[in-house]
Amino acid sequence: MSQGTEVAIVGGGPAGSALAIQLVRAGREVVLLERSDEPAWRACGVFASPAAVGRLRALGLTMPDLATLARPIPAMRVETPGGTSFRLTYGDNGSLADPAVGFDRPALDRMLLAEAEAAGAVVLRGCTVIRVDLDATERRLAVRSDRGEESIRTRLVVGADGIRSLVARSAGVVARTMFGGRIGLTFHAADPEPKMVRDARMVVIRGAYCGLAPVPAGRVNVGIVLASGRWRERLAHAGARPVVSDVLGSIPGADDDPVNWAAADHCDEIVGASPVGHRVRRRAGDGWILVGDAAGFLDPFTGEGLHRALVSSALAAAAIDDHLESGASLAEYERAMSARFRAKDATTLLVQSFLARPSAFEYAARRLAARRDVRETMGLVIGDLLPASRALDPRFLARLLRP
Repeated sequence: MSQGTEVAIVGGGPAGSALAIQLVRAGREVVLLERSDEPAWRACGVFASPAAVGRLRALGLTMPDLATLARPIPAMRVETPGGTSFRLTYGDNGSLADPAVGFDRPALDRMLLAEAEAAGAVVLRGCTVIRVDLDATERRLAVRSDRGEESIRTRLVVGADGIRSLVARSAGVVARTMFGGRIGLTFHAADPEPKMVRDARMVVIRGAYCGLAPVPAGRVNVGIVLASGRWRERLAHAGARPVVSDVLGSIPGADDDPVNWAAADHCDEIVGASPVGHRVRRRAGDGWILVGDAAGFLDPFTGEGLHRALVSSALAAAAIDDHLESGASLAEYERAMSARFRAKDATTLLVQSFLARPSAFEYAARRLAARRDVRETMGLVIGDLLPASRALDPRFLARLLRP
């Protein structure tokens, strides 16, 4: 079986679905291919800033919709091995109209796919793309499903297929990943107080860090990044359960969160991910474009994957529409992405460089805890409510780091 379309999107996560919604609303013919029959839990981010929530509402999701998908989070509390703790808020102590939230990711993916379908995209579920041919004269996708194998012809291929993007590999643009040795572990734990309004917590321990984000249905999402060789060796010898127990056992109780998370019931299996990142040399080329994690992902420590996915889909939608309408170069998307995220990536690398040096991280954390104006600026930058260049301004760095 063979069919044709203007745009074929590989991957039905938030980036792929958001792009499909915007393209079909602009009058474009779109086929979206998702390998799962139904969205299911997998290792992915669930914490989202107010900026991400605002972009979802712009796509058509209403506040009642979001109330079924997300649990409000007032702030992100960062805790260090030395006992320093500070809260990152997102304007007026976390009381913005669009709050930070923890998402039920399968439910979010399901709703965005339904929105794309309702807008007019052809959504093919249970379809695995096994080959991408980016020949300049005709792009083709070989797709396998329970119907057999079929070929899809398209003017443009979009890779929204994550950190192991087949589209990126087919274009030959995958580069060596920064922090490639790191391993991520994630699962949901039962929340003993599911109606409690909780901060998200990012707890740094020696050689690892752990994020705890409240999500709907009485759960807390647990995400652990193993950064040191010692932790990764323990994982290889003992397995995921003992490592998770050790990491959670290292997390101190807090006045507003006294739960012993090491003893909490697991709601699902522990899922692993490695590498915790993805890098490409280019995000677009002749007849192809990458969005979401496929366009590059650098472990951001405090969460921004969903926001970046939605921003990339908006920038890609504009570039693709211009390309199909007038033949404009897709290089404009590359320029727009670089301009939008260059400073944010530099900020992320700055945070990661401090994390790699425990004494430096402790020093910076103590200054953030003691200096409200600096802390609030950092929260707004991390939450994408201020330009990331603010965190790289020498005057801001001087206020942060001075004794």
